Amino acid sequence: MASNLDIEVSELPPQAASQDEWPAGWLHVDALDIDAQGIARRPDGKVVFIDGALPGELVSANVHRKKNNWEAATLTEIHRESSQRVRPGCPHFGLHAGACGGCKMQHLEASAQVAVKQRVLEDNLWHLGKVKPELILRPIEGPAWGYRYRARLSVRYVLKKGEVLIGFHERKSRYVADMRECPVLPPHVSALLLPLRELIYGMDARQTCPQIELAAGDTVTALVLRHLEPLSNGDIQKLRDFAQQHDIQWWLQPKGPDSVRLLDEGGPQLAYALPDFGITMPFKPTDFTQVNPHINRVLVTRALRLLGAQKNERVIDWFCGLGNFTLPIATQAGHVMGIEGSETLVARARQNLERNRASAVTAMSAEFAARNLFEMTAEILAADGHADRWLIDPPREGAFALVKALAAIHQARLGAEDAEPLPENAKDWQPPRRIVYVSCNPATLARDAGLLVHQAGYRCTAAGVVNMFPHTAHVESMAVFELAP
Repeated sequence: MASNLDIEVSELPPQAASQDEWPAGWLHVDALDIDAQGIARRPDGKVVFIDGALPGELVSANVHRKKNNWEAATLTEIHRESSQRVRPGCPHFGLHAGACGGCKMQHLEASAQVAVKQRVLEDNLWHLGKVKPELILRPIEGPAWGYRYRARLSVRYVLKKGEVLIGFHERKSRYVADMRECPVLPPHVSALLLPLRELIYGMDARQTCPQIELAAGDTVTALVLRHLEPLSNGDIQKLRDFAQQHDIQWWLQPKGPDSVRLLDEGGPQLAYALPDFGITMPFKPTDFTQVNPHINRVLVTRALRLLGAQKNERVIDWFCGLGNFTLPIATQAGHVMGIEGSETLVARARQNLERNRASAVTAMSAEFAARNLFEMTAEILAADGHADRWLIDPPREGAFALVKALAAIHQARLGAEDAEPLPENAKDWQPPRRIVYVSCNPATLARDAGLLVHQAGYRCTAAGVVNMFPHTAHVESMAVFELAP
């Protein structure tokens, strides 16, 4: 019979009960790696990474790359199927030629996906940072479909086919997948894929529009059209007609991100709400916001509960962006300082603070500063003053310089052999009692956690995954660190 990935599923012969009796080439899948590849071992111990295979399965695979210690392969036949294998929810998912590369785990049951990500987090913390959390937090989960409110869709006019393709890239390819629907996008956006193809095909600029970026708020759906040449009046009118017909908001991007502007001024503002804190966050479509608004609301609520800021305390929110955490913290703490590398985002955060102050039920004491957090030193850190608690939400690169500066002060106070001298302004400075670290990369979290625990005097009291991107191998997580007595 055929499986849900168009892979043949055969019955295991009764006599092939043990590995010694399996036909040559059969592989038992033991685990799943961070790229959602099955991991198997040959009798000689050589590791085989198998696209499409799941833990517990007995499979055959076609090897397409060989190295001394490992091989890469693609699933060709399943002899014993995993009970956690499910039928993918999207017709464009799979191992076939032209399959969309946007998702990697649709063939794995949703709760099992979260378990895999939890294991990846724990493995990274231990193997890279030698850190074992005292408590594993319950995973943060939400809708598995229709969750992706941010996306960059490639656009390509294919002369040979006489049509325009719009979507994610094909699996392991630079070509654009022939997508006619996408169930991870909001339903109303998925329904726009074919009309958008027709729109771009009918435009004079169909060969010079390489990308459409989606940014959906709570009530507004914005599309940013990247165009390499000026648009004709006819094309502008086509965009206006499309916007009116489909209730979307067009933004144009002729050059870099700073060139983005509304096609027509006026209309409703792009924004999302954090109802638990009475906060509304306006944003521009190219600003960084979380892809999954359902998860973001839960994430912010849990992060602040774990942070536990009090009215008499000062908090620093590192890598604060638009103020996604800063403004909610300002409703609970005595004062919060948001620090971010982008001057543009800092300006937007200040605007959001003033907007929310006007309607806030309680006083909000907050300030923002722009600083390159990848060039942090112990002296700069101490200059920012003492804070009782920190929230850290860095990009994929992590917060190494920040954590290293914190560790440097601790090591100097201990009189460690290789410690740098304690900066003059750090003599009375005190480290935060608690740190909540929100991460989008388990490897850099593990690296930074190792520094916090082994060199900065902290315990990792809790950690857990945040399933921000269902059906993908992307692992978001959260960890809590307490200053050891």
